[in-house]
Amino acid sequence: MMRSRAKALAHPFLGGSADKEELTSLPDHALVGVIRMPGSTISPVRSITRRIIGALLALAATVLLVYLDRDGYQDNNAGDGLSLLDAIYYATVTLSTTGYGDITPVSDTARLVNVVVITPLRVLFLIVLVGTTLEVLTERSRQAFKIQRWRSKVRDHVVVIGYGTKGRSAVTALLGEGADPGRIVVVDTNHTALEAASAQGLVTVNGSGTRSDVLRVAGATRARAIVVAPARDDTAVLVTLTARELAPKAQIVAAVREAENVHLLRQSGADSAVVSSETAGRLLGMATSTPSVVEMFEDLLTPDAGLAIAEREVEEQEVGGSPRHLSDIVLGVVRDGHLYRVDAPEADAIESGDRLLYVKKVTPAEP
Repeated sequence: MMRSRAKALAHPFLGGSADKEELTSLPDHALVGVIRMPGSTISPVRSITRRIIGALLALAATVLLVYLDRDGYQDNNAGDGLSLLDAIYYATVTLSTTGYGDITPVSDTARLVNVVVITPLRVLFLIVLVGTTLEVLTERSRQAFKIQRWRSKVRDHVVVIGYGTKGRSAVTALLGEGADPGRIVVVDTNHTALEAASAQGLVTVNGSGTRSDVLRVAGATRARAIVVAPARDDTAVLVTLTARELAPKAQIVAAVREAENVHLLRQSGADSAVVSSETAGRLLGMATSTPSVVEMFEDLLTPDAGLAIAEREVEEQEVGGSPRHLSDIVLGVVRDGHLYRVDAPEADAIESGDRLLYVKKVTPAEP
């Protein structure tokens, strides 16, 4: 009942209609612009500079070859041999395919060099000059091919819906734990946010996370986890409801600003709910009297340095013992999907199949 009401309420602000063409019915090449695969991060100025340098190198190589074998060329307008200026002139008109014919190779060696070396250089020179145009023409085809390959292979990835402050922080935490950027998909409607996500090497989908066809295009049905981090609580509830309907087995983590909306997220299918405003408020209050505690929390929440909270499987020799007697600082025991604090009676003895929530020391990666 609640799902049908939520779906009915969703339609007015989704901008969709019954006859609107769904993204899932479109071929892969039509999704270019909706899905964006990570690409090269080379700036346009750097790319053009590289092409100019390549063209100059090809020209210089041709000039050198012609000048060294200048006795094998004939200038129809002059009886003497080729000067350096003549060699530059011949190389320029040859590589640009202008070919006036006033200077021609007459010896066998010069003709062989033209066929074997200068002709490939001419092709290279043209490719370099028109490289920008060719890149624009072929970029759509490359993107379509990447999208097709990605959609056919993507499994057990993470979908992040909303790339604002919360979404970016979630992605930073995932990358800090060693996640592959290519296995993180960001869904948002803000082009600036999508550009920032793409610059990090993430796959992006341009669309609203409240639409089921957008989530299908993002591969939510095969995702390992879905992070719901929009700016509004009502949007978070609707996104969670849609995501749970599409991915009944995925781990769904959602963020809300107000604690009174947590039960709505739970009812919509969220496995975990994070209250951003209350959490920040508690830290602000603690900072007024115990700032060192807040500093420790920040250290624990930063996965790339200092201390971090992690989870691991129990080792065979640890079964039957107490988690309080281990060398690791154990905070809790995860058993059958339930978390028991280390002081809970259920956590007195470690059982086979348990997972330990503990504090580990993180060594910063060398630059």
